[in-house]
Amino acid sequence: MPRASGPLAEALAHRAVLLDGGLSNQLAAQGCDLSGDLWSGRVLAEHPDHVAAAHTAYARAGAEVLITASYQVGYEAFAAHGHDRAETTALLRSSVRLAARVAEAADHEVWVAASVGPYGAVLADGSEYRGRYGLSVRELAAFHRPRVEALLAAGPDVLAVETIPDTDEAEALLTVLAETGAPAWLSWTVAAGRTRAGQPLDEAFALAAASPQVIAVGVNCCDPVDVLPALEAAASVTGKPLLAYPNDGSVWNATTRTWYTPEAPAPWPTGAWRATGARLIGGCCRIGPDRIADLAAAVHGR
Repeated sequence: MPRASGPLAEALAHRAVLLDGGLSNQLAAQGCDLSGDLWSGRVLAEHPDHVAAAHTAYARAGAEVLITASYQVGYEAFAAHGHDRAETTALLRSSVRLAARVAEAADHEVWVAASVGPYGAVLADGSEYRGRYGLSVRELAAFHRPRVEALLAAGPDVLAVETIPDTDEAEALLTVLAETGAPAWLSWTVAAGRTRAGQPLDEAFALAAASPQVIAVGVNCCDPVDVLPALEAAASVTGKPLLAYPNDGSVWNATTRTWYTPEAPAPWPTGAWRATGARLIGGCCRIGPDRIADLAAAVHGR
């Protein structure tokens, strides 16, 4: 069957759509080595079959959107490991094609979202959870522009502009999106009612309110307890569909490269999220296919 019957934005106008879960944790569960600065990008380069298997696990769990393995793929980071520019461009495009093949083989409608991770992700030092990189909006746009262009050349259904920690980077990405005209969602990583860089959430969400390219706004890779207040802030300044795909509440320590897991997992009040306007719901780091299957039952009753 065709991987999707129409644009994702049209589906969001009528119903909730289920996202997949964390790619890195599923790759780890499959025995992949995620050590080193390139993280899941290394697996994409060396073992694309494992990436396809991870996508397949989520599609079988009921995911209706597959997010590509391009989050950590950047030209500078891969150049430091011996990959030239053409190789990195090919890798970005292959991440979309891998997900597309899995989507086309699924027994239900599946969209492909090309992951555009933040600048901090390719630094591999946890700075996507801090922001404030010391770069200007123009410099950040110059960093993101070639990655976005390479991903779009492979034909994703939408761009997943995700885990954005501060408003400077959002401004840069919105500039690039306006140049391309491509549909995208914009997802912040937040904590305690603010962006990770400390800006008020209403100001952050308002940046996307007037962008015709942005089809949904929301949060990802955050504690589940931070989701509802963030969605309420987003709903107050934008009429766009909302999205939520938190992690399990764990905190990443970039120095030790380990997660600190909460003693008791926070509840996921998906009914309240949906009542606030969430139409894209899924999971991020440490949320696997079993949790996505549970979400499929909660969101779609299957």
